[in-house]
Amino acid sequence: MRLKPDQLEGQLRRGLAHLYLVFGDEPLLIQEAADSIRARARKDGFDEREVLTVEPGFDWDRLSQTAASGSLFASHRLLELRLGEAKPGDAGGKALRAHAADPPPDTLLLITAARIDPASQNSAWFKALDQAGMVVQVWPVGARALPDWIGRRMRAGGLIPEPGAAQWLAERVEGNLLAAAQEIDRLAILHEGAVNVATLEGIGDSARYNVFDLVDSALAGEAARVSRILRVLEAEGVDPVLCCWALHRELKVLTQLALAARQGQRVEALMPRLGVRERRKPLLRAALKRLGVGECRRLLGDCARLDRLIKGSATGGTPWEEMLDLVVRLAGVRLPATFFEK
Repeated sequence: MRLKPDQLEGQLRRGLAHLYLVFGDEPLLIQEAADSIRARARKDGFDEREVLTVEPGFDWDRLSQTAASGSLFASHRLLELRLGEAKPGDAGGKALRAHAADPPPDTLLLITAARIDPASQNSAWFKALDQAGMVVQVWPVGARALPDWIGRRMRAGGLIPEPGAAQWLAERVEGNLLAAAQEIDRLAILHEGAVNVATLEGIGDSARYNVFDLVDSALAGEAARVSRILRVLEAEGVDPVLCCWALHRELKVLTQLALAARQGQRVEALMPRLGVRERRKPLLRAALKRLGVGECRRLLGDCARLDRLIKGSATGGTPWEEMLDLVVRLAGVRLPATFFEK
C-alpha cells in the first residue's frame, strides 16, 4: 500500500505492518520516516534490531536466513535492509518476493533505499512489497514549498516565525534540507518564541543547486532565483560546460515546440514524442507563453555561441556573464547593456 510521508504517522498509530519500504531522493526525510517506524516498533516490543546493508557481492540468502532464524533475546525483532543506491537484481528480487509472500510473524522488515526508478517500480519484487506492506516515497521539498516546511518545523520546535523569516532562511538552505533542519534545531536551543530576519542574519549560505535547478527556474520565469542559482554554481566550481549542455538541450526542445505552436500543431501531443516528462510540461508551457519562435531561436544561437566562448573559440565577455544574460532572458528579463560594465 502506498503512503505519503505525512500519512505515515497516522498509519503507525493504527498499528505496525509486517513490512515497510521507504525510498526517495531526500536522505533527511527517509531517515525521519525510518525513525518514526523504529520508534513505533520499540513501543510495540521490537527490542532487538539487526541491520543488513546491501553492497556489491551481497548474499541475498542472508535475508531469508536472518528472518527465519528468530530472535535470541526478544520476542520481536526489527530487521533493517539498507539498499541505498543498489538494485536487487534477480537474486534480490526473488528474496524480496519470498519474504513478502510469507513474512515471519515476529519480524518487522524495514527497507530503506535511495531513488527507485519507474522501471523498478513496475518490477515484480516492488509490486510484491507494495501489496504485502507499506511503501513510502519521499520527495525533495521544492523551492516553493520550502518556506512552509521551514515554518512548520520551526513551530514544531517551539519557535514562532515572524513574517519573512521562513522565506529568508529558505533562500539560504534551498536544496540542503539537512542544513535547514540543523539551523532550526540550533535556533530552538538558542532562542525562545518569536524568530525574525534579524535573528537569522548570522546564518551562512548553505544552499545547494544543480544545473537542472538552473534550467527549471529559467523556464518557470524566476529571474531573481535563476541569478542566485548561477552564482552558487559558479562559486562551487561547477563546469560551465554542464550548464551550457543542459540549457542547449532544453532550448532545442523549446524551439521545436514554439515552431509547432506557430504552425498550428498541438503542442501537448508533441511533448511526449520529444521526451518531455509529465512534471516538466508546466515549465515548458510557462516558457512558451513568454517566448515566440524568434526569441527561442536567438536563445539557441546564443547558447551555441556560449559553448564556443567556454571552449575558447569565441571572444567577448566571460562564460558566466554570458550565461547569466542567457538564463535571465530565458526567464523573461533582458539585462541592460550597462549591466556588466566595470
